[in-house]
Amino acid sequence: MEYSTPAAMFLLMITGLITFKGFRDREFFEEYAFEVDPILIDGEWKRVISSGLLHVSWLHFGFNMVALLSFSYSLELLFGAWKFLALYFFSMIGGSLLSLHMHRNHGDYRAVGASGAISGVVFAAIMLDPNGSISLFGLPFSIKSWIFGLAFVLISIFGIKRQADNIGHDAHLGGALAGLMGILFLKPTLALDHWWVLLLLALPTMAFLFLIIRNPAVLMVDNYWGETLSRRRWHDRRQNNSLSPEDEMDQLLDKIRRQGMASLTKKERQRLKELREELR
Repeated sequence: MEYSTPAAMFLLMITGLITFKGFRDREFFEEYAFEVDPILIDGEWKRVISSGLLHVSWLHFGFNMVALLSFSYSLELLFGAWKFLALYFFSMIGGSLLSLHMHRNHGDYRAVGASGAISGVVFAAIMLDPNGSISLFGLPFSIKSWIFGLAFVLISIFGIKRQADNIGHDAHLGGALAGLMGILFLKPTLALDHWWVLLLLALPTMAFLFLIIRNPAVLMVDNYWGETLSRRRWHDRRQNNSLSPEDEMDQLLDKIRRQGMASLTKKERQRLKELREELR
């Protein structure tokens, strides 16, 4: 290797050691993995960072570390080792916090992996050279960095919306946004020079986050992006004892929009889950 990335190599080694420890010691893995209830109820905030040092397999670990080494050199050269480490862990925390917000009502949700931190590193590198090229694994061509970044944002948004796979899209998006914020703090002139890239990547992200904070029901139903929901009073139910599944869904979503997800009773949450499956 013709160049040196001491901070990235340190991250690789420490993450590898902790990942290996997690493979060998299940109790250790359980203690430091990202889990919603232990964080929010028991105050185990260490998991916000420690989960980013664990992985579920060597393939998972290897993919993240290859991405880290691929994008770290220019950033470490520009900022130095300590600032690069700060950017990395700031992105890791950003990814974990967005994931925590998204899953705050899913007490059994768990996750591990450095992908939130890696996303921040990747997006910081994109801001550094938006017209550079990124080659994806297995593809015989490369694409512009800013195009990759925009595609990444859109895939993450639709991945969060669909909730149909086992990928931590929320951690990816939170880490990416934190990486952009880190660049604003560490090198504001860079953000000014490439303002169009910052807007291109940050605006759809911020718009989506504003949408789901304002109306959490967006995450509950496929193909629903916050359109006006019909409001029905309880006496309407007395007049029509058997509501259609669509009408039931509308009532539950309207309650979520007005009062938040926490306002649903246990029975209503279960019914919402049943309706989501029924109306797919």
